[in-house]
Amino acid sequence: MRAIVCIKQVPDTTEVKIDPDRGTLIRDGVPSIVNPFDTYAIEEALRVREKFGGQVTVITMGPSQATSALKEAIAMGADEAILLNDREFAGADTWATAYTLSKAIKKIGEFDLIFCGRQAIDGDTGQTGPGIATQLQINQLTYVCRLANLDLDKKTIEVERLVEEGREVVKSALPCLVTVVKDINQPRYPTILGIRRAQKALITVWTARDLDVDSKLIGLNGSPTRVVKISTPPPRAGQCELIKGESAEQQADFLAEKLLAEKIIV
Repeated sequence: MRAIVCIKQVPDTTEVKIDPDRGTLIRDGVPSIVNPFDTYAIEEALRVREKFGGQVTVITMGPSQATSALKEAIAMGADEAILLNDREFAGADTWATAYTLSKAIKKIGEFDLIFCGRQAIDGDTGQTGPGIATQLQINQLTYVCRLANLDLDKKTIEVERLVEEGREVVKSALPCLVTVVKDINQPRYPTILGIRRAQKALITVWTARDLDVDSKLIGLNGSPTRVVKISTPPPRAGQCELIKGESAEQQADFLAEKLLAEKIIV
């Protein structure tokens, strides 16, 4: 069994700064973490490997500092990690990111499953995982909360998807891409041995020259979507009125009368 996990390193702060000229995130000097949703993807891949054997490869696209995110994945138990690092990749939107990651996955070779978190907390689009599946022309199973059955001999997988009405059971052929939600598992903590192995691990680095990519389809120049304007929403305005009364019952009566007068209730 060969599983590939696509992860992203994201800013560990709510005060994200934007480059006004490029309309992209400024990551220099900002503490970063593994995208929380991606840790569930890593955990699920490791659980599948523990059950069926095989190999788990973790891949990300980003600056050199993203190596720390890959080493965290190795500390959790991943077998190998690949960093896509090139100035030509910078500024990519979700389409260009999915295109580049799909080219790297093709270079890796045959696989059974690709795992992704449902979305990244910095962009919140949830588009990269499905975009990778589209580029590779494989099935995508999104918002997965449980792997119900995996049959590597028959090349099939059955999952439960979290949907608004409840849960949906879906069956697909392999290979396919799975995006997971937090309900699927509880990510493990890296062990001491895992941390020591990660410190010694050599991260494979691929540039644009290592991949069969069209230079017009990667990075900022290959991104069909652009941030044209950024603004901070105004603070919420509101008023608070204290309902007074000699008892809770009297306060409730006053409140009911006010709600009726304002036609909030009828």
